[in-house]
Amino acid sequence: MDFFIHKLCSGKTDELAHLQFEKYSRGLFKNKAIVQAKNSKGNYSFVTTSEYASEFVRTCAEELGGERAKVEGVIISTKSLPENIKYGNISQFMGVKKYSISGEMTGSEIISICDAVPRAFIALSFSTNKSELKIKPKAPKSAKPGSSSEDGPKVDFCKLKTTNPEFAKKLFFEVHDFKKAEARHDFDIKDIELPKDEKDPVKMRKRAIRKGKIIRKLIIDEKEDVKEYDFVA
Repeated sequence: MDFFIHKLCSGKTDELAHLQFEKYSRGLFKNKAIVQAKNSKGNYSFVTTSEYASEFVRTCAEELGGERAKVEGVIISTKSLPENIKYGNISQFMGVKKYSISGEMTGSEIISICDAVPRAFIALSFSTNKSELKIKPKAPKSAKPGSSSEDGPKVDFCKLKTTNPEFAKKLFFEVHDFKKAEARHDFDIKDIELPKDEKDPVKMRKRAIRKGKIIRKLIIDEKEDVKEYDFVA
């Protein structure tokens, strides 16, 4: 289990972290990847913005493993899903397809979907023996520089209740324990490094490396702190 903010703030990156930044241009993007959390004797509740949706789905699917659960939600993709993925209704707008998902699946089957369509937005709701995950079945808003509000977007896209302490350790990696916590991030993208061996503009955008700073704003049990991390993704 790990999440892209923790990876990048730890000086690491991978393909999943890279995918989070494909849509970003140069500029300062405020109030991103917001997490609000409460902890009552090891019973955690998290609410987040949309950036964590696919990662939460994958992590809860890992918890589920070979067990089966009722799964509801959508997969949003610019490309058609592989034939082995079962879906219900499909709607399309300006080249973006929304597939409705409903039925029983194992955790392994959910992970196979995540692996099959890594660039898709996966918003699935289901429960494991440790966690209950609910994600809004709709597309997230596109990234734009700045913010229309100092408070940022409403934090209610993903809701997770869990007894698994690893979520807290990865989402609030600076602290060992808390009762109430919040983390929000500004992405200051200063440079985009384009691949020199690529001529196709679509592939060039996908392979481009973003470099800059993550400004991480924390409120832990009413104590505020700001940290800055260089990142490459």
